Amino acid sequence: MNDESDELELFRQAVKVDKRVQADTVEPVRAKPASAPVRQRHQQRQQSASVQFSDDYRAHFAEGPVRYVAEGDDPSLARQLRRGQHVPDLILDLHGLTRAQAALELQALIDSCYRQDVSCCSVMHGYGSGVLKQQVPHWLVQHPLVRAFHQAPREFGGDAALLVLVRTKSSESLAL
Repeated sequence: MNDESDELELFRQAVKVDKRVQADTVEPVRAKPASAPVRQRHQQRQQSASVQFSDDYRAHFAEGPVRYVAEGDDPSLARQLRRGQHVPDLILDLHGLTRAQAALELQALIDSCYRQDVSCCSVMHGYGSGVLKQQVPHWLVQHPLVRAFHQAPREFGGDAALLVLVRTKSSESLAL
């Protein structure tokens, strides 16, 4: 029995802990919900979109890649977009949005382009069920700030995206 108690004592000394280990995990910082004024400003921005898109309006597009040039603009804009000569500064990804949400976000994108003096943006509608892919061009045609759009070149999303040229504050001042 004495041998067992000696062995137990040796074991206790061998595994003796000098310092207790404390949990080293850090509690994650919980994001605070947006305050009421922030939520109201966001809602006002979305509601203040300058154009209400009609889901019933149907523009006529030629066969092939989706393309459009506004009346009075240079017809070569579509070719320039197709060739990737315009690089988008803003990109809107509509994946996972409902039709109503996508319409609001598209309006906000165009308004942001105008305010920030961005002439080219990209709208990624994706493939999915094809609802947004079919609807987005019809919405874009309705917006007075849209100069042209074309199915994006492969490096900017291919047939799952559109490159859009938007009128900007500086382009309007040059026209005057």
